[in-house]
Amino acid sequence: MGETPADASVEELRTQVAALAERLSFLESRMDAFHPQDEIPQDVLLAISAACAAYLGHRATIKQVHLRRQSSWASQGRTDVHHSHAIR
Repeated sequence: MGETPADASVEELRTQVAALAERLSFLESRMDAFHPQDEIPQDVLLAISAACAAYLGHRATIKQVHLRRQSSWASQGRTDVHHSHAIR
């Protein structure tokens, strides 16, 4: 039995997915080298400190900074959509 066009397409997709997975792995390793997980760069902390000082009118001491992976804008948007469909 010969190879059908569908078999060739599936094999081509597998090759492309493998290449993309390899590329993604490479890019993630490079990103981790520049921006380690759960570590906030010094310049970001300085920007946060400056923003707090400008808002409060005096120098502020930052005691904790928490990393958030979820966007609050996206969360609020979903909340608004859910509330707009309320049963009356």
